[in-house]
Amino acid sequence: MQRAFTAIHHFLYRAHFMGIPHNPALGYRPEIDGLRALAVIPVILYHAGLPLFSGGFVGVDIFFVISGYLITSIILAQMLNGRFSLIDFYERRARRILPALFVMMLVCLPVAWLTLDPSDLKYFAKSLVAVPTFSSNLLFWLESGYFDATADSNPCCTPGRSR
Repeated sequence: MQRAFTAIHHFLYRAHFMGIPHNPALGYRPEIDGLRALAVIPVILYHAGLPLFSGGFVGVDIFFVISGYLITSIILAQMLNGRFSLIDFYERRARRILPALFVMMLVCLPVAWLTLDPSDLKYFAKSLVAVPTFSSNLLFWLESGYFDATADSNPCCTPGRSR
């Protein structure tokens, strides 16, 4: 771990003193929105069940690459400016992710109540606890197979899931 921090420190030192340009504000990037749009189309078509898009889940991988690039850019810019805080970083991520996650859970709750049988409803309730703690993949792995047919009937099984 110390090696990783040393390597990052050397990179930041060279970047700062060699004048490698960086934009601490980062701002809006329309080309990244374009990539997101290109990535979401095959995902939607895959979930629509169109046979031509059986590999549409690759769009999720594109989202991971975009997220990694953006998050790394933000962290490096803050480190170069001496303003990086891991606590602040995770607080900003939580403020961005959790509201949409809770809305999704609130929408799924009445639908599950009306459509699931008691055993599936019990499993759904467990997933409602696991999803906001970001431990849902562990629950789905322990309770059923991650790729089992029963996992497809759980509306909370989608966050972070790629097939």
